[in-house]
Amino acid sequence: MRTIGLLGGMSWESSAEYYRLLNERTRERLGGLHSARCVLYSVDFAEIEELQVAGRWAEAGEILAGAARSLEAAGADLVLICTNTMHKVADQVSAAISVPLLHLADTTADAVRSAGLTRVGLLGTAFTMEQAFYRDRLASHDLEVLTPDADSRALVHRVIYEELCLGVVREDSREAYRKVIAELVAAGAQGIVLGCTEIELLVTESDSPVPLFPTARLHAEAAVSLALA
Repeated sequence: MRTIGLLGGMSWESSAEYYRLLNERTRERLGGLHSARCVLYSVDFAEIEELQVAGRWAEAGEILAGAARSLEAAGADLVLICTNTMHKVADQVSAAISVPLLHLADTTADAVRSAGLTRVGLLGTAFTMEQAFYRDRLASHDLEVLTPDADSRALVHRVIYEELCLGVVREDSREAYRKVIAELVAAGAQGIVLGCTEIELLVTESDSPVPLFPTARLHAEAAVSLALA
C-alpha cells in the first residue's frame, strides 16, 4: 500500500472528511482491520485565506509547496491538495515535489465523463467559480462548465466561508443551495460539481434533480485506487 500525503487544513472540516473517506474506502477494498496509510500536513487556514483575499497566490503557493515537501519527506508516495480553491497553485506545488500530485479537477472530470455527461454546473468559492484555473482544467476534458449568476455566486461563497468552514450547517442555506442548483439545471447543466470540499457537508443527492459530483469523495476514492494499484 502506498502512503497518501494529505495537504489539509483548508478547512480542517473537510480535511476530516478526507481522512474518513480514505479509511472507509481502504476498508471496503481490503476488508478486516485495514486502514489507509497516510500522512497529514494541516496548515493554518486563516493565513491562507488572508493571502487569497489579497491576491497573493504565489505566497500561498509557497506555503503549500513547503508543506508538500514535508509530506514527501515523511514518506508520502502521492500528494492530495484537500481543497478545490488552492488548486490554483497546483503547478507550483507539483513542481516542488518528485512524487505525483493527484489533481482534484482531473478526478472529478473523469467521473463526469464516465457518467456520460458533457455539461456541468460548478459550485465553489468565488475564486473557483470566477477564475479560469479550475473551469479551464475541467474544460480540458471536453466539458462545458456553467456557473451561477453573480448574486448566487456571492451566496454560495458566503455560506462556505462564514458557515461550512466553521462547522455550521444550516437548513436555510441548504434550501438556498437547492435553488442555485435548480437555476443551473434550468440553464442546461446535466450534473453539478460540488467544487468546494465543504459543500459536501451541506448538500446531498436528494437536494439535486441531476447527478452530483462530490469532489472530496471522488478525490479520496481515486487516491485509494492509486495507492492500492
